[in-house]
Formats: sequence, structure tokens, C-alpha cells
Amino acid sequence: MSTDYQQARVALGVRLRELRFSCPGGRLTGQQLAERLGWQGSKVSKLENGKQTATPEDLRAWADATGQPDTYAELAARLAGFESHIRSWRRALANGFKPMHEGLSAEIDRTSDIWLWEESVIPGLLQTPEYAQHVIRRYAELLGGADDVDAAVRSRVRRQEWLYRPGRKLHVLMWEAALRSLICPPAVLAAQLDRLTGMIGMDTVELGVVPFKAPVKIVPANGFWVLDDRLVVAEDWHAEMWLDDADNIALYSKVWHTLRESAVYGSEAHHVINAARRAVDPH
Repeated sequence: MSTDYQQARVALGVRLRELRFSCPGGRLTGQQLAERLGWQGSKVSKLENGKQTATPEDLRAWADATGQPDTYAELAARLAGFESHIRSWRRALANGFKPMHEGLSAEIDRTSDIWLWEESVIPGLLQTPEYAQHVIRRYAELLGGADDVDAAVRSRVRRQEWLYRPGRKLHVLMWEAALRSLICPPAVLAAQLDRLTGMIGMDTVELGVVPFKAPVKIVPANGFWVLDDRLVVAEDWHAEMWLDDADNIALYSKVWHTLRESAVYGSEAHHVINAARRAVDPH
């Protein structure tokens, strides 16, 4: 779990403890509050110490049980503020790329279906090691604070084992720009495109490309992943966002399916990839 998210959860726990201490009828012990709520005493402790994420229903019950129902709006606003798990790149990279990659890999390992959109780079689950090295190095040069690029590449490549496990499915969409961006030397991009053509038709990969010439109903921007309809991972220049509330998951799923209406698959996708391949290496 991201440091930013955990800090926000701990801060909410401190506020809940303050409400327990300041009950109009006098300070309550944790056990007394649990009895009022019909909870196990351990739940009060976990919420106050940031070991468990409260639900809106938990917060409403807490405000009422402590005799301070008017505080519910404040508590709900705090919860809404960290339902989006925002992990600053600079803070995350203070420990290097490898642990950051391994955190996402753990989420992917317990996922059966991934819906993925990339507008300007080949998705990590489909990258060759050489291409991955250049992509990760560019981020390291921009953000600083990480010197373990090779370890991060190995972690990213190991993550690709997910594609070969039974019951897994990657639904990937890319804008044609991802096929043509020279984030790496032309020879590396050519090899990467060769790999993509070989993945068309894999039973665990549904590969779609949105061609430049295709009409689109939404701006093709902002790469993101939807994992099993339970988590969205979206990236911006300053941070990686983990979104697990139903409204945001539904929004990103709608964006993905809207982009899919402009995509081509199978032989048509093969044609777009091959055109990009010829452009980077006409020989």
C-alpha cells in the first residue's frame, strides 16, 4: 500500500480517536464504543491505528455512537480524499524502481482480467527487455532517485509470466503513436514491433490498435489499467494513482470501451503494426 494512502488512513484514525475521547457524555473506552456499535473491540483499535480502512457506514455509525453526528460530513470528506491512492513518483523512487514494480506485480498476480490502454508506449506486459530498459531509464533520468534500472527491467520481464498462466486474459488497446514513438533506438523499436506481431492471436492476449486515421469519440490520452473491475492504476507525470471506488472504476471502464470502438484487431492490427515497422526500418 502506498505511503501517502497509509498516512491518510492513520490521520483519519487519529481523528476517530479524538471523537471517542470527546463524547458529550464523557470519554469512552474502545471497548465501550465497540459495545455501542455491536463491533468486536479489535475493529475500533484497527480503525484508530490506521490498520483498517473505514467504510462510509463505519464513519456514520462512529459519529452517531460518539454523540457527534454532525462530524460525519467531515469524516466522509476525509475518506473520499484518500480513496484515490496517490503514490508520488519521487517518493516511491526513493527506494528504487524494483520495489515499485513488485508492488504492482503483486496486484497483477491476483488478477484474472486486465483491460489496458496506452497512448504513447508499448505496455509493460508486452515489452522486450531492451525496450523496457530504455523506457525505465528515461523515467529515471527525468525523476531521479533510482539507480536500479536493470533490476526493474528483470522485475518487469518476470511480471510477463502472468500472460502464460491458465485463466488469464489481457485486453490491450494502444494508440498508433505507441508503435512509432522513438523512446529507444530504431533497432530496439523494430524488435519490439516484431514481438507485437507475434502476440496477435495468443489466446491470453486481445490486442487492439487505434489507428491515427480512425475517428475517436474521446481524446486518446492517459494510460491506465483496469484490474478485474476492482482496481484502476493510472499514471501521470507526478504520481501513480490507485483507484478502487466503484464510480472511478466504472468511468475508466467506460473510457476503455469507448476507445475500443475505434480499434482494429487481427489482420487489420497486423497491418498497422507492420506499417510502423516499415517506417522505422524500411529495409
